[in-house]
Amino acid sequence: MRRALAEARAAAEHGDIPVGAVVLDAAGTVLGTGHNDRERTGDPTGHAEIIALRAAATTHADGWRLTGCTLVVTLEPCTMCAGAAVAARVARIVYGAPDPKAGAAGSLWDVVRDRRLNHRPEVLADYLAADCAEPLIEFFAHRRVR
Repeated sequence: MRRALAEARAAAEHGDIPVGAVVLDAAGTVLGTGHNDRERTGDPTGHAEIIALRAAATTHADGWRLTGCTLVVTLEPCTMCAGAAVAARVARIVYGAPDPKAGAAGSLWDVVRDRRLNHRPEVLADYLAADCAEPLIEFFAHRRVR
């Protein structure tokens, strides 16, 4: 999670919402990292999780099938990112801060545990939640001041 937090800080440096993600293989090796970059690139899919999953797919032995891998993210995934994690067949999602407004791993929706889907990753929530929420709180407080 500390690596994902470093990614989140990188997002904030270029004006994006500070969310970071890391994909680890079963041995704990980092396969991909990412941070939000929608503002910098103008790409609506530029979420930390999507970027990290794409990077991991280029290095993982099974390509896009990230079987056995863990997605670590500082903020609970949205519906797009939760769906991407399911499609990528990640074994587990570990997230820090819950997202009651858009979270799709248990807060608002529960896409990742929907029994109608062909794959359901394990979810570990609230890991270093306060540390993960802090950059988000600071970012939005600063934006409201402007």
